[in-house]
Amino acid sequence: MKSLNLTFKGSLGKAHTLKLGYANDNLDAKTVKNTMDQLAALDLFVANGEKIYAQPVSAKYVETTTTPVYTATEEPVPAV
Repeated sequence: MKSLNLTFKGSLGKAHTLKLGYANDNLDAKTVKNTMDQLAALDLFVANGEKIYAQPVSAKYVETTTTPVYTATEEPVPAV
C-alpha cells in the first residue's frame, strides 16, 4: 500500500505528519505544495494551544510491503 505523508512544522516548532492512505500517487510537487499551503492557512487543527499544521516542510510517498509469516487456519471440527 502506498500513502502520501505530509510533514508540517507546528506553531511551537514540533514536527507533525499527516498520512493520507488513499491519495493519488501521481501528484507533482507543485500541486502537493499548494495543497499543503492551503491546509496550513485553514487553521483547522489545534491541540494544546499549538497550531499543528502551521508550516509545510515536506511530502513523500511511502510504500508499505506486507509479508505474511504465519496465519492460523480454521480446521473443520469432526462430527460426533
